[in-house]
Amino acid sequence: MDDLIRTLGAELGPDGVLTGDAVSTRSAGIWRSDAIAAPVIFRPANTEQVAMVLRACNAAGQPVVTHGGLTGLVKGAIATEQDVILSTERLNAIETLSVVDRTMQVQAGVKLAEAQDRAESEGLMLALDMGARGSCTLGGNAATNAGGNRVIRYGMTRDNVLGLEAVLADGTVVSSLNGMLKNNAGYDLKQLFIGSEGTLGVITRLVLRLRTAWQSQNTALVACQDFTAVTSLLRGLDVSLGGTLSAYEVLWQNYYKLVAGDNPPLSTDYPYYVLVEALGADITADHERFLGAISAAIDNKLVADAVVCKSGAEREALWQLRDNVDRTMDCGPVFIFDVSLRLSHMEAYVDTVLERLRAEWAGSDYHIWVFGHAGDGNLHFVCAMGDREQATRDRVERAVYEPLAQIRGSVSGEHGIGLEKKRWLTTSRTPEEIALMQALKQALDPRGILNPNRVFDLSGANADASEDG
Repeated sequence: MDDLIRTLGAELGPDGVLTGDAVSTRSAGIWRSDAIAAPVIFRPANTEQVAMVLRACNAAGQPVVTHGGLTGLVKGAIATEQDVILSTERLNAIETLSVVDRTMQVQAGVKLAEAQDRAESEGLMLALDMGARGSCTLGGNAATNAGGNRVIRYGMTRDNVLGLEAVLADGTVVSSLNGMLKNNAGYDLKQLFIGSEGTLGVITRLVLRLRTAWQSQNTALVACQDFTAVTSLLRGLDVSLGGTLSAYEVLWQNYYKLVAGDNPPLSTDYPYYVLVEALGADITADHERFLGAISAAIDNKLVADAVVCKSGAEREALWQLRDNVDRTMDCGPVFIFDVSLRLSHMEAYVDTVLERLRAEWAGSDYHIWVFGHAGDGNLHFVCAMGDREQATRDRVERAVYEPLAQIRGSVSGEHGIGLEKKRWLTTSRTPEEIALMQALKQALDPRGILNPNRVFDLSGANADASEDG
């Protein structure tokens, strides 16, 4: 490894290689307190330098872990002392924006918020959005197929990427920078890399689909008396808002109580709270239609109480309730889960998980919070069980993941598998699917250097995830 560091250091220059304290003083992730264990971070500044790093590492059989914004939650970016890190932080240019084509070409290290702001400056919108927008990078968003707040209307990251460029393990550059909505000329190669968690190649550039920016933004927080009202309200609003419904976030009562604090916008007495947002093109008409939809839901007993935002500050305050996940950490160390399932199974599934956890921790002091993008079937559990021991996590994982098998749910809605969930992959994927994934990995990365052991192992698939390293 020393020879590799010296050789690549000479090629990348002083800004291209970090070692020693410059590495060890960095955090291994924005949700983590431990430092990076790898001895070196390579920071290429362009695609050619990424190719050079991978070519050299592949020749040496050196494992490479790719870093983006480090906002993931499944240990996908954890590196050991035997790994080297390839960071995309210097690949940070917004290269082109076409108002006519409604596309933007960016390098992989561009932060989501920066791309959103650039699109907005031209009267356009990058529909992808999530709470980590100020830290997460677009390359990482694509590599994990991140979801976020507007999936119900605009889809996951893959639905907002028209084309991309990626570098394979041997340094081959695959440039598939398609800028068209329709292109059926052979395989859609970008889909190989979107959601593959950096195991098949390192994404270096993306062509993003933009939309015309909204003119109206209407937001409300409503309270529901039961989960049937939650699902019926979703159907009703989808119809009455004429396709403008863009977010439907559900907060279970105890999560709402935690984040609402001493001055809640609605009483904390209700079992469910829904954050609703509609984006449209006519400020006056859309607002009237939104008020009418909420009023009709109240008349139909689907909504027990509601507050409708009158300003941007009020809207920001309501979204802060949804995004203020770090309040859960005030109760001690937590385990965070990200699962996906059909809405028709959601109430019974949550009840099953909570019942299992109550039985496991009877008489103990613990906290479980539930919230998520329920409009698209994605839920998050945050569990504070008193410690972060692996044995404790194993017990919680069984309670959260095992019930998904019988309802064909997914152990990952939007964060991927990483190291943390790979032993549970068989809950959501068949042996034939996993075998095909392994065949793709073997074909594109035969030496297994790219993010090794993430998602599955090439030999002995779904072996237990390793420790943090």
